[in-house]
Formats: sequence, C-alpha cells, structure tokens
Amino acid sequence: MEGLDATQLRTLAAVVGEGSFEGAARVLHVTQSAVSQRIRALEEAVGQVLVRRNRPCQATEAGQPLLRLAVQLTLLEREALAEARGAVDGARGAVDGAVGPTRVPVVVNADSLATWFVPALARVPAELAVCFDVRQDDQDHTAELLRDGAVLAAVTAQREPVQGCRVRPLGAMRYRALAAPALVARWFPDGLTAEALAGAPMLVFDRKDRVQHRFVRAVTGRDLDPPVHHVPSVPAFSEAIRRGLAWGLVPEQLAEADLADGVCVDLAPGRHVDAPLYWQHWRLESRLLAALTDAVCAEAAAVLHPGQ
Repeated sequence: MEGLDATQLRTLAAVVGEGSFEGAARVLHVTQSAVSQRIRALEEAVGQVLVRRNRPCQATEAGQPLLRLAVQLTLLEREALAEARGAVDGARGAVDGAVGPTRVPVVVNADSLATWFVPALARVPAELAVCFDVRQDDQDHTAELLRDGAVLAAVTAQREPVQGCRVRPLGAMRYRALAAPALVARWFPDGLTAEALAGAPMLVFDRKDRVQHRFVRAVTGRDLDPPVHHVPSVPAFSEAIRRGLAWGLVPEQLAEADLADGVCVDLAPGRHVDAPLYWQHWRLESRLLAALTDAVCAEAAAVLHPGQ
C-alpha cells in the first residue's frame, strides 16, 4: 500500500471533529460530495471502514489510529509552515498570521470548565494564534477521547497515561455537599443519617456522574438508591440546589458564595470530596501544546487543592 494521503487524513479529522460530512465540507470549503469521495478513497486504501455514519459521525476502531495521526499531523504541519513563514516569530505572529490560527481540540470536565479552565486558556500567549475546540465530558471518561484520537489533550481523572501520552498531576477539585435550608429542615432534621440520605432527593449532573454516590457511600458505608434528578448544566445544577429541588455536591469555588449568602447550608461541615485531576496530552514536540500545558498547570496550581 502506498503512503497515506494527507488531504484524506485531514478530511477524516474534519468529519469526526464536526460530527458530519456536511460540517466537514463547510470547514474545508469543499462540496459534501468531495468529502465523501475522500473518505471512501481512504477507506479503500486501508481496506477498512473508518467512519461510522451516525449523528454524530465517529471513528471506527480501525479509524482511531488514523484519526490520531490526522489530528497530530495537522498541528505539526501548521506549526512547521507558520515557523517557516515567520508567522510565529515572537510578537509578529499575531500580525503575520500567514497560515491562520491553529485549531486545538481538548476535552475537559464540566466543573473545571465552569471554574478554572477558561482562565487557563487565557494564559496561552496570544501570538501563538490558536483556536481552541473545547469538548466537555465527565472526568472519568475524558481520556476516551484521547484514545480515540479526537483530541490532543484532556483534563481527566485517569492517572495512568493513555498510550502515547504524557500525564501531569493538576491537583484536586474539592466538592462540598450543599442544600437549601428548607430541604435540610424537611429531610435532615437528625443530620446525615442513612435513612435520610436514602429518602432525600439527590442531584446528579448526568448519568456518568458518580461523585454524589461516592459521597453517600463514604458517609454511610452503604450503597443507597435515593431519588435522583439529573441536571446537566453547572449553573442550573447550583440553581436547583438553591431552589430546594435536591441536595448535591458543588465545587468549592462555586459553593462559597451561596454559603456566605445563607441561601445554602453545608450538609457535612468539615467533610468534602476531593476529585484528583490530571492533564494528559499526546507526546508531540509542539510549541503550542507545550505552551498550553504550561498554562493549564499554572492555573491549576493556583486554584486546585494539592493532590494526595
């Protein structure tokens, strides 16, 4: 088999990144027919189906190593071209912009995204001319997008490096158990008993979120099955607690204001849940990826609790 076609690889990355052939055609400025032809030609060259034609489109198991190659190749290719043209020569990069901004896909958990991760992105030097493509997933699942090749880096709960990646500890996100005073009066008049936790409505971000369940087990030593509300939005999650819909675990950075205002109370003063976080990224000699890693680690060190 001859070498892989770079244009076809870039098209594969666009199809998976945009989630559709139509979206890939739009960002590549070609027709949808051209995108289909490129993917079909790449699949014929490899002898495998590489894309699941779902909504959104996803790489098959055979397509994942090619997707990883495509995403990494795109980054390195653009950096090399920009450097050759002098587009990243110090502060001139933002002016010259000969190859345009470089797209960097990363994935992060919702609570980090709502608290400290955007300030981390703002630390990346502007002259690097980067456009971030931030995906969101549970910290216990973000590493899967690294394995799939869909992203270059991830904030993850996984300590062991994904094959081909480097890992850096970031610290721990601390959670406090919050509830509205009226809910506490109704469900917890005798404190955090197993009976109260089994009956009181509990707030969970989505079906991947197990932080509340781990807290309940730590408090009671039992696996309980309380009634659960799923609210997959950080602002709405906090609002649901303030409104007395249920109790839930809130990042300490977000909990402090509600506790200070008295709209919420701490269900377990002195107790908390720490969720260790790690930064994983592909082993690439990339100036941009190194700058992003430095920015993420610096911001995390400033706001997260030291890891165990």
